[in-house]
Amino acid sequence: MKLLGIHADHVWYKVTKKSKSAEPSPVPEDSLENCVLLFTCVEKRDEESPETVVCNAVSAIQKRMQTLGASRVMIFPYAHLASDLGCPGISLWILREMQNALEGVGFSVKRAAFGWYKEFEIKSKGHPMADFSLSICARSHIGCGKEISCCENT
Repeated sequence: MKLLGIHADHVWYKVTKKSKSAEPSPVPEDSLENCVLLFTCVEKRDEESPETVVCNAVSAIQKRMQTLGASRVMIFPYAHLASDLGCPGISLWILREMQNALEGVGFSVKRAAFGWYKEFEIKSKGHPMADFSLSICARSHIGCGKEISCCENT
């Protein structure tokens, strides 16, 4: 999984067109203030152990959110971060589980529509740690009772 994070003052999106892998009945338009926007791309390799990928992603995101002092997240599916995309069904499952797990540890989370083209705006905070990238994999667990994975990048 590839994540591109932006600590933002404001994020807004509106769905514009459905792709062939679009989830039904998306939220057509949404926004979030003072949050971390997570452009998120599920990769084919994540299908090996989707539960572990979710656990590793949530642990890495939680650490970054604590560093930033942020409590709100917008998960934004963004297929353009990788060339070997995971299948739509597993990808959507991973994104939903990430949302549930992040909410479960106390974050306020919104998830942009999966499989839809979107118009969007971002106002980044622009500080030295406002932009970051993470590569998450299923090789080992981060924060799930085992050692830290070598897959996390900052």
